[in-house]
Amino acid sequence: MKPLKFLFIILISIFTTAKSFAQKPDEAMIAKLAESKNFIFVADNATPSNSTELNRIMSRIGNGMATGSINLNGQGYTLKIAPDSIIAYLPYYGRSYNAPMGQNEGGVKFKSKDFKYKSKKNKKGSWDIEINVNDVNENYRMSLNIGKTGYASLSLSSNNKQNIIYNGYIRENTGKD
Repeated sequence: MKPLKFLFIILISIFTTAKSFAQKPDEAMIAKLAESKNFIFVADNATPSNSTELNRIMSRIGNGMATGSINLNGQGYTLKIAPDSIIAYLPYYGRSYNAPMGQNEGGVKFKSKDFKYKSKKNKKGSWDIEINVNDVNENYRMSLNIGKTGYASLSLSSNNKQNIIYNGYIRENTGKD
């Protein structure tokens, strides 16, 4: 019975390892996604621009290990980019100069059909993408840097909020999300 369990565990680990390798985009796929304006940025963590203030607050509530970065894994926070639209569903941590009226209006949530998208490949093989949203009240400006492995960093600024940086990865926008 023990050899059967051992074999079963090995098969599962091989399957999950193969699946994780299959999900990571290669350089050609990243170039295709960046140029086509059709991908999803998935946020794994957020770092407010005023992280010293965040550290002070976190230490007061008993979290002595505050790093200025907030873990977002598994929360479903994304920036969906399609050729004709951008949909943002991201949390916001930091100082906002105009507070939202409703309870569910916090964070960075918008749908835009009027935006400028400019992508450029760097010498090191990463991609720099600049996005300016024109039809949303806060006038969001986003700078997305995508590395060769698909990991990405999104810097977001607006006229009503302090800057914030999200780190995560990109994946293909299949339209089913």
